[in-house]
Amino acid sequence: MKDLISEIVKALVDQPEQVTVTEIEGGQTVVLELSVAKSDMGKVIGKRGKHADAIRTIVSALAGKARKRYVLEIVE
Repeated sequence: MKDLISEIVKALVDQPEQVTVTEIEGGQTVVLELSVAKSDMGKVIGKRGKHADAIRTIVSALAGKARKRYVLEIVE
């Protein structure tokens, strides 16, 4: 999951080398923290949050198969 998010976001941004995804596991929940360059933040979020919502939709679709709850957080 971590690699998938990383590849999707790297395709969107201008500075792909600064994309990092950190996975924090809890009981049934996994938090994915996405960090990008400050100048690329708008590209990841998208207009009215469309890109972020699309990435979260992909994450939740794959989470059902893994029987875990995944939460994507975009951090500065």
